Amino acid sequence: MKLFLKLILFIAFSISTYGEKKPKETDLVQILIDVKGKGDGNLSAGEAWLKISSLPPRYIPDLLNAMNQANPIGDNWIRSAIEKISENSESSLPVKKILQFLEDKSNSGEAREQAFQVLQSSNKDHAKKLIPTFLKDPTISLRRKAVSQLLLNASKETDQSKKIKLYEKALENGRDVDQIKLASDALERTGKKVNIQERMGFVVNWHTVGPFNNEERKGFDVKYKPESSVDFAEKYKGKNGLIKWSQMSSNDPFGLVDINQNYGQLKEVLAYAYTEFNSKNEQKAQFRIGSKNAWKLWVNGELLFARDEYHRGKTRVDQFVIEGKLKKGENQILVKVCQNEQTQSWTKQWEFCLRITDKTGTPIHENKKLSYNF
Repeated sequence: MKLFLKLILFIAFSISTYGEKKPKETDLVQILIDVKGKGDGNLSAGEAWLKISSLPPRYIPDLLNAMNQANPIGDNWIRSAIEKISENSESSLPVKKILQFLEDKSNSGEAREQAFQVLQSSNKDHAKKLIPTFLKDPTISLRRKAVSQLLLNASKETDQSKKIKLYEKALENGRDVDQIKLASDALERTGKKVNIQERMGFVVNWHTVGPFNNEERKGFDVKYKPESSVDFAEKYKGKNGLIKWSQMSSNDPFGLVDINQNYGQLKEVLAYAYTEFNSKNEQKAQFRIGSKNAWKLWVNGELLFARDEYHRGKTRVDQFVIEGKLKKGENQILVKVCQNEQTQSWTKQWEFCLRITDKTGTPIHENKKLSYNF
């Protein structure tokens, strides 16, 4: 953020405004809303920012509302202007209006988080009292604060039954992996069993087929037969002979599917994993996948995302969040997972994990078990 502010000031003071009419506040804000990537609009945005950041605090609610309309770049400009106004303010903030904005869940999560930050800078004690109200909030950053408070209270609680209830409440409402793990580990230590797979909605039952050829990493773009149709009775020409589908299930708490378990630690290969997911309704969904391998994801025949990159960091839960939708009834999900030629110890992994959630990270569970599932 410091670097961003330096850039803003540099741009702003580098601009000559001779002969220009003084723009209205709404025009200035619109400039920040309209700023684009790759430096497009930065000069005019810098000039607008300098003037906006000098506005009195009564304009903060308008700026928060502007964040609803801006792209992420515009958000950064507007957010830093709000912070500057708050820092330099000699008059009281319009707390009531900012609080109303925060409480309106139709506003963007980024803007509501900024509203909370403004309130916190004004009155930490008042802001702290708001945190418990975020426990079921759709904005994950706000929800996280409430869950963190629960976890802290649970760690300090000396009454065992109350401690368990607090951890259970944190587990129920947590959406971030680290908080879920912290709560579940604490409950396990008390003797409570927690099914993380079920709690987080991991897809763990699959049919896989492989290994197909991925020499020189060319297999990533090759359309092998499973990409056009899936038939569990069909055999395919694999890298080392005929191959067929087999069932595979993950016992990992976080749904990790270790393809090496089916085919061994091979190199320059790829495999497909297929499952069907029965959705109660037609609905928007997020497909949250983690993998350190190159991969592609199809849902109902539509390629949602592809990543042609290998072994950069570890496989992480919710590493990639892909927007999509589920139709009512059966949905076909296909994942292509590729392994490259590297032989270092940290390149042996051939794996992925997948869960399906709504936009808040709340798992979408299957309506019923399908006939082919385990």
